[in-house]
Amino acid sequence: MSTVLAPDPQLDPMVPTLARITRKIDEIPDVVTFEMEADGWSGFAPGQFNMLGPFGVGEIPISLSGPASKRERLVHTIRAVGPVSRALVELQEGAVLGLRGPYGAPWPVERAQGRDVMVVAGGLGLAPVRPVLYDVLENRDDYEKVIVLYGARRPEEMLFADELSTWRARFDIEVAVTVDHASVGWHGHVGVVTSLLRTVGYDPANTTAYVCGPEIMMRFAARALTDAGVAPGEIWLSMERNMHCAIGLCGHCQLGPVFICRDGPVFDWARLRPLMQQEEL
Repeated sequence: MSTVLAPDPQLDPMVPTLARITRKIDEIPDVVTFEMEADGWSGFAPGQFNMLGPFGVGEIPISLSGPASKRERLVHTIRAVGPVSRALVELQEGAVLGLRGPYGAPWPVERAQGRDVMVVAGGLGLAPVRPVLYDVLENRDDYEKVIVLYGARRPEEMLFADELSTWRARFDIEVAVTVDHASVGWHGHVGVVTSLLRTVGYDPANTTAYVCGPEIMMRFAARALTDAGVAPGEIWLSMERNMHCAIGLCGHCQLGPVFICRDGPVFDWARLRPLMQQEEL
């Protein structure tokens, strides 16, 4: 199991170190995965994030998407949606970029031991929660049922499709996928990801759920899980909302009384529900 890791307190948390891209993987249009190396990197816990920055452009928070057990590897999956993320996506193998981290509260993977594990992800949200699956599958005997529910807008926008197929081929994990809009040749489920909850068997009273995706999807997923009988304190969500400094100083990621970068990005639904129901937040 991974332990929570944080930047060295002896160092200035606002000064980046250097990371070099060792491998670039084109996932789906406008989405790439970087494997990187950095001097002094000592690993991370599932759910933590780094601040990544192409020099002269800025920096943005990106969750780590690789296995935490491989402590020497930095893996980040990035979608080009703005000037900084597009500059990152356009970098090539061998390029050097700025790195700060790891930051943030991780997914509480250990609390699911002896329980059913439910992972619900939408779109790029599969990337931040993927380290949970790596951790659970590396310690498979510690858990009861393991269920992955994943939704994408279209089949061609399905992230980590080969890995989803590999997991589906295993006998010790159940994987169900859906798309919002079917393309020609798609014979799978069509509908929102929460509709998949009706297709799988699990014990709500003995389930710990990890949810990541667009905020509206996470709200509906958390409500559906609660309605099914999963305790709000056993539903965990990851928020990556407008984080700039990563250490709770700038205030950009404030959500009511909490700061996403300092107090999250992972929160349980019991704590997050009243905040996400406030339209002005």
